[in-house]
Amino acid sequence: MSSTRNPASSSPHGPGRPLPDRFDVCGVTSEGAAWLASAGTYPRSTLALWEDRPGAPVVLPCGTAFDVVSAPAMFGRRMLDRLWDEGPGSGPVAAYRGRMLLFAASGTAQRLPSLLEWEEWGTRDTGGHGRGSAVPPLLCHGTGDAVTVPAPNPGDSGPDLGSARLDSRWLVAPDTRHPWLPGPEILLWAAVRAARATASAAVRISIFPESDQDAKVYDVSRRR
Repeated sequence: MSSTRNPASSSPHGPGRPLPDRFDVCGVTSEGAAWLASAGTYPRSTLALWEDRPGAPVVLPCGTAFDVVSAPAMFGRRMLDRLWDEGPGSGPVAAYRGRMLLFAASGTAQRLPSLLEWEEWGTRDTGGHGRGSAVPPLLCHGTGDAVTVPAPNPGDSGPDLGSARLDSRWLVAPDTRHPWLPGPEILLWAAVRAARATASAAVRISIFPESDQDAKVYDVSRRR
């Protein structure tokens, strides 16, 4: 499913003014914010909070609108590069406290670990032998779990949210009410390709130097 950058929206979500409608490396559009809020029990309350404090991260449940696969930051970056350089693209992606959060289709959290084990790329103790050790632990959050979602507009963070802004940001921001989300098979493919790239010194990892590694912009118009 294609995703396009939304034009400015004049439809408010709940009371007050609408959320800032933009798409860049860290901003969320009004449509994207509405999709995120739909995961919670009280979406209007979440949107009202963001209207008042667009720099505030919130905790949202998984399992309905999305699941989340959390990977170590560097490995998650390699997965993301595989998805965009060689695959169908990704859904929304965020960085949070040293990990990469890949938003996935509901049910992914239940299926992905078993697929990794079946393909012998899982994270069970292998005694340091075999290819399974090349995939670091992937934390799969589904029904019954919750994740901290970065603020729609970290640039509006106040002094009290400054540290949260540094630890939590969007790399591929939500920009539609119906985003395309990868399923377990696609994320399995990305993890395997990332693991093989990690194991091979001859494979070029397409990332920026450490100081700028969060600056890469992914072209959402390519997303299926």
